[in-house]
Amino acid sequence: MLVLMAALCCIGLPSLFAQKYACVNTQYILSNVPDYAIAQQQIEKFSAEWQKELEGKIQEVDKMYKSYQQESYLLPDNLKRKREDEIVSKERELKELQMKRFGSGGDLDKKREELMKPIQDKVYNAIERIANEKGYAFILDKSGSATLLFVNAKYDISDQILDLLGYSSSAKGTGDADAAGGSKKVDNPEMKKPR
Repeated sequence: MLVLMAALCCIGLPSLFAQKYACVNTQYILSNVPDYAIAQQQIEKFSAEWQKELEGKIQEVDKMYKSYQQESYLLPDNLKRKREDEIVSKERELKELQMKRFGSGGDLDKKREELMKPIQDKVYNAIERIANEKGYAFILDKSGSATLLFVNAKYDISDQILDLLGYSSSAKGTGDADAAGGSKKVDNPEMKKPR
């Protein structure tokens, strides 16, 4: 049995090493796509507006509670309970609003999906196109949770992805938009330093 497993491993290893592979840094790619920065700004704007809305509701509940504390000793029991119920109801509304805006699957998640998905799909399609054109068996993302201890710079195709998206990866130039082609020149710092 052990011999059979060793033989299977030996047969499979040459085909594994024969496959072409590459890596990308999607954080680097996205940081050089202007639409991504614009989407980030829009998400931050929505987040700030919704946070301001929540803070207004918090102040409203706080004001109700302080008013109740000042007047509670003068109120009859039935009015005390009514005011307490109103405060509890407002606190529940506040929690519901917080979950609606910032909870899992809430408005912020939906807005992020709406604004980011088209950009991420565009990058993924460019990665897939290069993988098919160049015959890569697999492409790793070195910016995410995948742990890579070493990546030879010659296997990093992040700049090719940017080129395909219309952004020049040439290190020459100032980083300003090219007047003729409208492409932006970027410099990948990952390509210069060893990992």
